[in-house]
Amino acid sequence: MIDAISLIKSSEYRHKVLKAIGNEILTPSEISKKVDLRLNHVSMVLTDLKNKKLVECLNEETKKGRLYQLTKLSKNAIAKFG
Repeated sequence: MIDAISLIKSSEYRHKVLKAIGNEILTPSEISKKVDLRLNHVSMVLTDLKNKKLVECLNEETKKGRLYQLTKLSKNAIAKFG
């Protein structure tokens, strides 16, 4: 949990992306619009968050329109520090 909080706090982009997803299931394009970041930045952040088990992709096999949601770990980490 501490590692997850540290990872999120160390990057404004990670924090923005996680907050944007919240309790929703969103595509990278939707996240990009919500946080006003370019799609390529959002995609890189999502890949990083997925590798750290902070988001999960619900339809990994799909090339376009991938859906992302927060994991329990990221929800708990965000709840701890806002």
